[in-house]
Amino acid sequence: MNFRLGVPVGTLCIAFALFSCQQSSTKSGEEAAARPAASLQAPYNQGYYDSLQLVMQAYYQLSDALVKADSVAANTAAASLKLHMDSLPVNTLQMDSSHLSIITGTTGSISAELAGFEGEQDLEGKRSSFQMVSEMLFDLVKNTGLKGKTIYHQYCPMAFDDKGAYWLSDKPEILNPYFGNKMLHCGETKDTLSYQ
Repeated sequence: MNFRLGVPVGTLCIAFALFSCQQSSTKSGEEAAARPAASLQAPYNQGYYDSLQLVMQAYYQLSDALVKADSVAANTAAASLKLHMDSLPVNTLQMDSSHLSIITGTTGSISAELAGFEGEQDLEGKRSSFQMVSEMLFDLVKNTGLKGKTIYHQYCPMAFDDKGAYWLSDKPEILNPYFGNKMLHCGETKDTLSYQ
């Protein structure tokens, strides 16, 4: 008799614990995203940051096209992003040669990935390429900063068969470029970079 009563009560306790854990995780993520980020330094010349801002605008256009599942607009935005990336004046950055070499390598890798973007036949391939560009672009911005701007590093745990993928946004709202309208708001902000 006690065993029959204990099983439902035990099951109820486990379900409550799991629900509480999920609620706690969601709240802590929301609180982290709501907290203002401490301002980081963007110490390089304004000409570089003006060019980097053009790169970011083209990137956000690419992300928006993928949110809308628009291959033609995505190809146009990727071509624009490649053009701006290729003209990014990294040689004006005043930093040691090993650090500059890393930055130059990153911009070259982004450009190479974008060169193959249009050749991807389906949205899944384009989104995979976008993921690689997103990761490298995040590294670039973390290394140089982006004066006067805030960048939200967002994450979808379900992208690419639950492997997960990141993207960058200029707003805290989640608009998922990996699923578009299928799961538009799936994801969360994992990091916020705010530069002076």
